[in-house]
Amino acid sequence: MTSTQRILLGLALGAAAGIALAHWTPEAAVRVADAVQPLGKLWLSALQMTVVPLVLSLVVVGANTATDAAASGRIARRAIVVFLLLLALGAAVAAIAAPELFLLFPRSDSLRAALETATGHLPSTKPVGWADWLAGIVPTNAVMAAAESAMLPLVVFAMFLGFALTRIAAERRALVVEFFRAIADAMIVVVRWVLMLAPFGVFALILAVCARAGLHMLGALGVYVLVECIVYLLVTALMLVVARVWGREPFVRFASAIAPAQVVAFSTQSSLASLPAMIESADRRLGYPTAITSLVLPMAVSLFRLTSPVQYIVSASFIAWALGIDLGAAQLAAGAALAVVISLGSVGLPGQVTFIATNVPVAQAMGLPVGPLGLMLAVDTLPDTLATLGNVTADLAATSVVAAQSAKDRA
Repeated sequence: MTSTQRILLGLALGAAAGIALAHWTPEAAVRVADAVQPLGKLWLSALQMTVVPLVLSLVVVGANTATDAAASGRIARRAIVVFLLLLALGAAVAAIAAPELFLLFPRSDSLRAALETATGHLPSTKPVGWADWLAGIVPTNAVMAAAESAMLPLVVFAMFLGFALTRIAAERRALVVEFFRAIADAMIVVVRWVLMLAPFGVFALILAVCARAGLHMLGALGVYVLVECIVYLLVTALMLVVARVWGREPFVRFASAIAPAQVVAFSTQSSLASLPAMIESADRRLGYPTAITSLVLPMAVSLFRLTSPVQYIVSASFIAWALGIDLGAAQLAAGAALAVVISLGSVGLPGQVTFIATNVPVAQAMGLPVGPLGLMLAVDTLPDTLATLGNVTADLAATSVVAAQSAKDRA
């Protein structure tokens, strides 16, 4: 049985036990929920304790990786810019669409109360104005930002540090980068240890919530998966528009050319496994120069994952919807900006490790509680097929843009 299957089994057993208790003996259900919820909170705390050092290390290493890639030539620099713009576009679309989509579904007061009790609810902050948001981007004290889990200013500091390392002697830079890479690797090991207990942690969390809210929690998780799939399909379709407008590719030609790579992505759920099919589509079907496809597509698989910031924003929007928290424009902007930066450093991490390391800081940057993420972890693997489909489509759309801009330079 895989790790994902074990987590889903823990979710199913916990939900069944909680719903059965709530149906038969509501008073006993509350007592059982009170007894098991500390175990779930303990598991969540163990996951959260790795987030600050892991995110700091990933951003520092990611900034150096992106700088090294951009230094390899004009095509590489152009590809990096295209990746950043498409990531920002995907995050912006998710920030606009996800909150509106969640509002289409009824919200349960009993679910809100159960989540606040079982997973912990940080007091919601007042809407942040643009002036305060801009002033808070750069930390006055990076150590204090880390201690307070102020993720956006911490990531800004990490970006400055990462880019500054590219300006010092190569041997000293290598030592510091290897140090942060070692910290990241060690934190990933810790997260994997904690995730070994995920079936039990998810069991305790979902039992405590379902014992108080009944079927409302399962319905809410279904809404989360549905909205995530809708937004994935939306940004995937948007990549066809990008290829048409920016990459100058006719819709029918581009869609038919990338279809084989999309089929591989849909069946394997792996962008890396789809790379040969993507190269064939770009070289033979679309006729892009080999010098471009052989550089841009491997870079895209290594650095660019369009659906990552989309998923972070959808997750945060779900938490806000479930708990009845209204997200302001500044909160959404902060979450989108942080999602783009973190996604560059998280490519290549294991899926469940990525979920914790990336969703926690984005939710915290938006002033949201992170407790519900423990439950969302169990079901987030379900839309993975559509996520890979979106990533592969975005990789080929980015290649079309780079090819079009390079052709313009040669003209």
